[in-house]
Amino acid sequence: PQIYLRALSDTPNRPPRSAGSMYTSSEETSRARARSGPTMKRSLRWHDLVGFGIGGMVGAGVFVTSGRASRLYAGPAVVLSYAIAGLCALLSAFCYTEFAVEMPVAGGAFSYIRVTFGEFLAFLTGANLIIDYVLSNAAVARGFTAYLGTALGLSTRTHLRFTIRTLPDGYNEMDLIAVAVILLLTLVICYSTRESSWLNMVLTVVHILFIVFVIVVGFWRGEWKNFTEPANPKNPGGFFPFGVSGVFNGAAMVYLSYIGYDAVSTMAEEVKDPEKNIPIGISGSVVLVTVLYCLMAASMSALLPYDMIDPEAPFSGAFKNGSAGWRWVSNIIGVGASFGILTSLLVAMLGQARYMCVIGRSCVVPTWFAKVNASTSTPVNASAFLGIFTAAIALFTDLNILLNLVSIGTLFVFYMVANAVIYRRYVNHGATNPWPTLSFLFCFSLTSLIFTLLWQFTPSGKTKAFMLGSCIIVAIFVVQLFHFMVPQARKPEFWGVPLMPWIPSVSIFLNIFLLGSLDRPSYVRFGFFSGLTVLVYVMYSVHSSFDAEKNGSLGVKECVDTPENVISKV
Repeated sequence: PQIYLRALSDTPNRPPRSAGSMYTSSEETSRARARSGPTMKRSLRWHDLVGFGIGGMVGAGVFVTSGRASRLYAGPAVVLSYAIAGLCALLSAFCYTEFAVEMPVAGGAFSYIRVTFGEFLAFLTGANLIIDYVLSNAAVARGFTAYLGTALGLSTRTHLRFTIRTLPDGYNEMDLIAVAVILLLTLVICYSTRESSWLNMVLTVVHILFIVFVIVVGFWRGEWKNFTEPANPKNPGGFFPFGVSGVFNGAAMVYLSYIGYDAVSTMAEEVKDPEKNIPIGISGSVVLVTVLYCLMAASMSALLPYDMIDPEAPFSGAFKNGSAGWRWVSNIIGVGASFGILTSLLVAMLGQARYMCVIGRSCVVPTWFAKVNASTSTPVNASAFLGIFTAAIALFTDLNILLNLVSIGTLFVFYMVANAVIYRRYVNHGATNPWPTLSFLFCFSLTSLIFTLLWQFTPSGKTKAFMLGSCIIVAIFVVQLFHFMVPQARKPEFWGVPLMPWIPSVSIFLNIFLLGSLDRPSYVRFGFFSGLTVLVYVMYSVHSSFDAEKNGSLGVKECVDTPENVISKV
């Protein structure tokens, strides 16, 4: 009843707020949350969040990116690449944590960006993030079939999939196993978040035991000389065969293995004592995964010289190419990778449904997606729709095509959240001038972009080193000047990012740097879906959005409860 009484007191004809202004009371959140009907049950604790975080991150990615990063970019120093990528992920996790503790609602980045920069940017970033979730989940599901074939010793193409030759290449291999896995997990997440947590815990524990097995066997069979000596003497040797730049290029590639912790923040509405459990859950999972990744990379480097590592299947390839007595380990790796895929897929599907649920609460998409089932306390409509959509794509789309389309939306959202946490700390609408903060964010992002372009396209030499050093000096000066000249407008009540504004500024820089490492198809996809998102927003969302109705610019529609409806519901 309190939710609806707050909605009743908040008249839709009040004066319009300025663009990008923030919601400063729980009343706004309560009104939006009321769109879902029954509330989501708060049943998760810090150990559940750590389990979801580990399950979401430790998936099939580490089994692919490790080999590519070591063979092509970093060599044995791929261990440091994982450490650098883990630091970047931890900084972004800090930004997510501050928002999640202050606003423990479902929706994650969409909710944070909406209350900071307004509805349009939130819809743009949220829509791209959901597309990334759907495509990556479809890719991971097809990867499950491939690793299952490895575990069973079967050919994926001939035994586990069937081909329709009348369809074009890349879209003609039907994968019914991937469809079945997605639909089964959809039923699980529709039934209960708590039961989903237990399933995730079981799968995650099994997967971690498998990872420990791989690490132990890798160090047992490995040789320390492989950290410095290549198999072919003509190839560069040493721990840094490709130099320091190779370590950072490797970090850009393996960073994709960390994507998944952001899904934890989307479950904030279902967490008990969020101010205590969320910081431990998000940051703890990133730290633990970083340690596991570094140990896995070290064991891989000990098994084989970097120039003998299989870029596609580094761990299973290391054992398969070894003595016959150890080839059974390759099958074990297939089983373990399958468990990892299931855990990451489960967490990602939980996250994508909660993103869609909160977007539906804002009325920028039909409010049908926002409904929470009264008996299960889960967003069943959003879960079922996205599950079926993901299964349809996974049925016929090739893995390589899907992998070329993912990641850019997620990195863009990480960049936006880091900007948002600075803006929220230093700007209080009606009391402070936002332009100094906006100017700082623009100048720092521009400096980071120039650094990234120089890193990618300038030939190596003293000139490149001088220009890169100049960019770093300018970036440090801009941050220091902003730190001394602009005071913080608010202090977090429970938990805040330390060393403000340095940590989110480093996060901004690293996300721009990693965005610069992506290929052209990623930007084409991002441009296409962004344009489609803008079209949907202009043609539909802006006319029915929660913000527009709340400002009184479009009148009261069905999306806003009338006093009569509110009283009847109370």
